[in-house]
Amino acid sequence: MARYAAENECFFMWQVEPSVIFGRNQLIENEVNLDFCSKHGIQMFRRKSGGGCVYADKRNVMFSYITSEEQVGFTFNRYINMVVTVLRRLGVDASASGRNDVMIGNRKVSGNAFYRLTGRSIVHGTMLYDTDMVNMVGAITPSDAKLLSKGVASVYQRVALLKDYIRLSLEDFKIYVRQTLCDDELMLTDEQVREIEQMEEDYLSDEFIYGKNPRYTLVKRRRIENVGDFEARIEVKNGIIKSLNLMGDYFLVGDLDKGLLRKLIDVPLEHAALRRVLPDRIDNIIMNLMTEDFILLLTD
Repeated sequence: MARYAAENECFFMWQVEPSVIFGRNQLIENEVNLDFCSKHGIQMFRRKSGGGCVYADKRNVMFSYITSEEQVGFTFNRYINMVVTVLRRLGVDASASGRNDVMIGNRKVSGNAFYRLTGRSIVHGTMLYDTDMVNMVGAITPSDAKLLSKGVASVYQRVALLKDYIRLSLEDFKIYVRQTLCDDELMLTDEQVREIEQMEEDYLSDEFIYGKNPRYTLVKRRRIENVGDFEARIEVKNGIIKSLNLMGDYFLVGDLDKGLLRKLIDVPLEHAALRRVLPDRIDNIIMNLMTEDFILLLTD
């Protein structure tokens, strides 16, 4: 869609059968309960944007916002404010929170992720209407740092379902959102749909979904506030970095390989050496990440 829309801004909604959808830099075994998903017919997909793992089904709706704006922060803020405005017009006490969430009171109703194409920025995320909470809890395996307590009841205390706050059905809510945010309609051609279906084949391949587990001799984990959870897998020989893979739910806004990881190959794994080769700013590669915090992730 983003490749074909000539308009400066586009918005659309979509729904999926029961699925877990995890970020481009996440390891599936760290994020997804594979046995539960297999037993309950829950599909598993990897997306090309960053961020964390989500559960979605036909009882909630997904939003996507495409813009020609290049500033990541501005794009995120504009989209989040659009969603908050829609909910407030329905009488819901919604607000933006953290790096990517929409809250109702102290409960999360929407989480969002960012992806960048040449000339286009894309924000997309969930809107929880009446999601199957048992599947949500069973399908996703969050890290201990995120898991405040166990079970459906505790998750329900942290998650808002929109049906509890508005009188509209899900279908009526979708109509309201479209009428509030959109003033025109764009239809893709049959040829464009065929090209999208060809792209879909890559997304559905086992290689893309499951990924290739990188070689490593060290694993460093750290949660950096307002940036995300990180797992660095480092192959080290005689104290020298030979390869480095960076997994997590962070938001990638630049070229991770050329702009960051390649600079560290054949560099000693120690603070001073890393500081010499890294740029002063890396938040233009990973959203909100400071160079010093990245070094501490690798060395602490």
